[in-house]
Amino acid sequence: MKGQEWYQEHDVAEAYDDKRFSQGGRFIDRREKAAVLDALAPLEDRRVLEVACGTGRFTVLLAEQGADVVGMDISEAMLEQGRAKAHAAGVEATLEFMQADAGRLPFPDDHFDSVFAMRFFHLAPDPEAFIAEMRRVSREQVFFDTFNRYSARSIYNWALPMGSRLYSRREARELVVGAGLELVDAAHDFVLPYGFYRAIPGWVARPFRSADTSLGRTPVGQRLATVSYWDTRVRD
Repeated sequence: MKGQEWYQEHDVAEAYDDKRFSQGGRFIDRREKAAVLDALAPLEDRRVLEVACGTGRFTVLLAEQGADVVGMDISEAMLEQGRAKAHAAGVEATLEFMQADAGRLPFPDDHFDSVFAMRFFHLAPDPEAFIAEMRRVSREQVFFDTFNRYSARSIYNWALPMGSRLYSRREARELVVGAGLELVDAAHDFVLPYGFYRAIPGWVARPFRSADTSLGRTPVGQRLATVSYWDTRVRD
């Protein structure tokens, strides 16, 4: 996995949310959480696994919505941040964090109702193997996002500390079909890449996000979107 050593540093984990989801990054956080909630709802009493859960942004949110959640990550430093969030939110009874390798998920087949991963596939050295594992432990649904090759994301990709794997939409669909999944919905967003929003204050980002959203509703904006969210179901 790209950047494993960097990702597991304690100082990286402690600064992770502030660096990515403060200032203009708040718009990224809101959109990602909306995408996850829209795809996985209803959540009451559902068993959910998040692969590469990081600091628990989504796991805590889903537990608050009534799901029984497992958050899995390779970084113990990231998991410590997630446990602190779970404690603060009072959802420790329905949320478990565990350190494990996404390439060998320590669960039996069909163990979860839904399995999802955000900010994961751009780092995966073998995406086919990883999505196959996600499908194996899911009884019903697999949800994930990708960063898109033919977009502004490619312009600054070289500057990222861990690098980034970009996907064409055809490649993402082939990934879905190859894992024995059926695509039921796809959403495409952010003509302006994430790095742009993270670099500017929230009040500056707001009008850009408004214009970005309006452009994203057009056919041109859809083609230029830097991020795609893929909602799939396990084939019968």
